[in-house]
This record gives sequence, C-alpha cells and structure tokens, in this order.
Amino acid sequence: MTADDLLRTSIPDKRTELVRGVLVVREPAGYGHGRVSMELAYLLSSYVKGTGAGQVVSGDTGFKLAGDPDTVRAPDVAFIGRERLPDPQTRGFPALGPDLVVEVLSPDDRPGETFAKVGDWLEGGARLVWVIDPERRVARVYRPDGSETHLAETSTLEGEDVLPGFSCSLSSIL
Repeated sequence: MTADDLLRTSIPDKRTELVRGVLVVREPAGYGHGRVSMELAYLLSSYVKGTGAGQVVSGDTGFKLAGDPDTVRAPDVAFIGRERLPDPQTRGFPALGPDLVVEVLSPDDRPGETFAKVGDWLEGGARLVWVIDPERRVARVYRPDGSETHLAETSTLEGEDVLPGFSCSLSSIL
C-alpha cells in the first residue's frame, strides 16, 4: 500500500497508519488517552499561538516519513515550526517529521511498537518526541542524538530548543 492508497482508504471508527507499506488499523484509544492528548494540545496551542512559533496539529494528521515502501504515521499531537510549515493547500500527507511529536500511550500499546514509532519519528526528522504514559504517570523524552530522559509525574515537560520557553508540569496533563 502507498501513502496515496491510504489517503483513499476509509475504515470507519478506526485509526490507521502505514508502516513500510503495511496498513496498521487500531481501535479508538479511549477517554483517558483523549483527555491527556487534548490537555497537552491545548497548552501547546496556547503557547504556539501566543508566540507565533508555528502550528500544533491533532492526531488526525498523518505525516509521510519514508517512501518506497511508504510510512505514514499520525501522532497524538505535533508541533511544526513556522519555517517548516507545509502550504495550507497541501493535499495528503506532508513529507516531513514534525519538530515535536507527542505520543500518549494507551493500555494496549506494546513497548516494541512504541519504540519503533519513536524511531520512525526521529528518522523522519522529528527533533523531540515525548511519550506520555498516563497509566504509570511518567513520560520519556527522545532526541535524535540518541539521548533519552525519564520524567516522573512531578517533573516538567520542556520544549527545549524545539519550542524554547514552553514548559508544563506532567501532573497538570495527567
């Protein structure tokens, strides 16, 4: 399957991605996942709008991270800096990795699949990936240089050099 095929595929009430040409279909994530994603999207959007830093997009947005075979991933929340924003008239999936990607784990997410997704994001150009685990009340931060930070519930998510000045306590979104 290609990214263009995925764009024309409709599977009602499911979330889809394309991983190395293979369609991945998942159930909707559920209330807890949606609540955490929306809380963080709200905080990020407010900050980004106030600073004019770029744009925040929701989990309905797919990004083409690789081709031949195609990989299209959809983050729970993402930020794209203003200098990298796709044309607003873009149809389909922008061929770029967002600057910041947020993945909120669901109870049925498998660690291996999550690590593969983080790898795809970083290889696709993401500069910062936050993986938030609402059940364990922790987060992990991944960077292209291979460094990783583990955050406890009492810690703060920082925008680092990707979104300078942004921060929020992990507990405030959990």
